[in-house]
Amino acid sequence: MQWLAAQVPGLVCITLDDVPGVPVVRPQHDWPGWWAKLNLFDPELIPGDLLYLDLDTVVPGDLAPLEQVGSTTMLSDFYHPQRPASGLMYIAQADKAAVWRAWLKDPAAHMRRCVTTQCWGDQGFLAGVLNPQRWQQLLPGAVVSYKVHCRGKGLPAGAAVVCFHGQPRPWAVNEAWVPT
Repeated sequence: MQWLAAQVPGLVCITLDDVPGVPVVRPQHDWPGWWAKLNLFDPELIPGDLLYLDLDTVVPGDLAPLEQVGSTTMLSDFYHPQRPASGLMYIAQADKAAVWRAWLKDPAAHMRRCVTTQCWGDQGFLAGVLNPQRWQQLLPGAVVSYKVHCRGKGLPAGAAVVCFHGQPRPWAVNEAWVPT
């Protein structure tokens, strides 16, 4: 968490843990794994719009254009673009309550359903509730995948955010543009 905080001034971490040197906001619920991201939609946790980044994200460029989109925006999955992905999200305050209410109707059932069907976890749940913009259409070239766009090719010009989904993790690669 400190690694990402060093890249993003003003970053706040949503966790139940203490993170030395990083401001922390504690969620009401301790849902497992990616389901913890649903806490982002609690309208009272962090009032106002917010920009969310997964911990395995590299920020080699300017986040200002991403912080100014003004409406809920998610990634398009880098391999299945029709599916939304939640590794980088702009969440508008106006959309939080509807997602939060839908989720709180029965979190256990939503999580259980995703074990028995291909719902793609939190991303699948969000796709059923939201109709978000997509970063790749909104800001072409600003948000890229390490595996798809950078590995063996270098950092594309204009990339503001590089998403590391799965392996390798950014701290395991030797690229000049990845912070140590």
